[in-house]
Amino acid sequence: MYIKKIFTRIYVNDIKSSISFYENLLGIKASLRFTYKEKNLELASVDSILIIAGEDKDLLPFRDTRLTILVDSVADFKDELLKNGSIVIRDIKKVPTGKNLTVKHPDGTVAEYVEHH
Repeated sequence: MYIKKIFTRIYVNDIKSSISFYENLLGIKASLRFTYKEKNLELASVDSILIIAGEDKDLLPFRDTRLTILVDSVADFKDELLKNGSIVIRDIKKVPTGKNLTVKHPDGTVAEYVEHH
């Protein structure tokens, strides 16, 4: 059970300009970009920044989530998180990149855990 990467999430309406800004700022090209049709969102990552784009109404359910944590096994992390006082907000489900789980940590931080396939 290990963490592969931690992403800081930003929420925007225009993904193209955000990708361009962060690529120029960091000197790194976006390594991931996809559309999450079910939620009317588009996502991209530039290094450790996860850009989530959409209309304000579509972004609203996700804005409280502060981190995305890429892990080797969402199920293993769920068990460990629950043992340590976290609360499940959205249980494990399939997403375009694999599986995810959203929890509230004991300190109140909302985090998404993702397992890529």
